Amino acid sequence: MSKEWKEQLSEEMKKPYFVALMDFVDTAYKNGDVYPLREDLFAAFDATSFDNVRVVIVGQDPYHGDGEAHGLCFSVRNGVKTPPSLRNIFKEITAEYGNTPQSTDLSGWAKQGVLLLNATLTVEKDCAGSHTGRGWETFTDAILQKISDKKENVVFLLWGNYARKKGALIDHNKHLVLESAHPSPLSASRGFFGNNHFTTTNEYLEAHKKKPINWLL
Repeated sequence: MSKEWKEQLSEEMKKPYFVALMDFVDTAYKNGDVYPLREDLFAAFDATSFDNVRVVIVGQDPYHGDGEAHGLCFSVRNGVKTPPSLRNIFKEITAEYGNTPQSTDLSGWAKQGVLLLNATLTVEKDCAGSHTGRGWETFTDAILQKISDKKENVVFLLWGNYARKKGALIDHNKHLVLESAHPSPLSASRGFFGNNHFTTTNEYLEAHKKKPINWLL
């Protein structure tokens, strides 16, 4: 994790639950297939510095298929088959902007200040949700709280019931919180499509004299 984020989270990372979590994660990586790869575990924080966070997208846990997860929620590296949720995210961007992003690797968003944060940062191969309840949620909740408390005029995109519950951690008077259904094929037609979150985000950023996000990268 980058020095800047370590400074922000140093006290959190000293807590007993986090020490126990790291022991669990170390053991999991030694004993089996865990995603993302160890070197990508904190990729979201390396790609988006704390000072640069302007937008936060909250996912649940990493993709659990071979070669998919690389530390940024909803993102896969170019050349990997586009997951259904990401395909629907791109459909919504196309509807709002008339063009489709060309890269499934969302690092281009992250470098612009979009923190792509899964609530749980690890998962076992082919076993969705396998590392929930181990402490990651406590850690990532603390990150959301830190961003809410220390920054102003950040846009939080909360898609699906799981992410929407995180809205309670955010000061709605200081930030913009946008909620909708999840982009999964099971729910996208029930409120994700047509949510206009990408254009609304940029309108808010520009209104607060911040550079908009180029979602088409």
